[in-house]
Amino acid sequence: QVQLRESGGGVVQAGGSLRLSCVASGRTFDTYRMGWFRQAPGKEREFVAAIRGSASGTYYADSMKGRFTISRDNAGNTVYLQMNGLKPEDTAVYYCASGPDTGLAVTSINGYWYWGQGTRVTVSS
Repeated sequence: QVQLRESGGGVVQAGGSLRLSCVASGRTFDTYRMGWFRQAPGKEREFVAAIRGSASGTYYADSMKGRFTISRDNAGNTVYLQMNGLKPEDTAVYYCASGPDTGLAVTSINGYWYWGQGTRVTVSS
């Protein structure tokens, strides 16, 4: 069982930046693919970004490319999401997730085993 805890959410003006963090329990962090998803009110949870266990591969949703950057610190059991150029439509609860370290089902919620409780991001216009 892996426990995930997100932090770093908050309220920011459009055009601003935030960095989300997710700390994982356990000693095998580098064997998991880590992902970020988000869910806006009244909408389905959607893929944001993912990173392979050794950071050898990263994946982004098209609307986040060039604005968001995912990274990880395996020694610290932490994955980050740097978000720049935030827009009001980025307002959502952001969730951290972990799953098998493969290139399969990267963008699907079914491709992950464990989920955090989420951290809320609000972007004001």
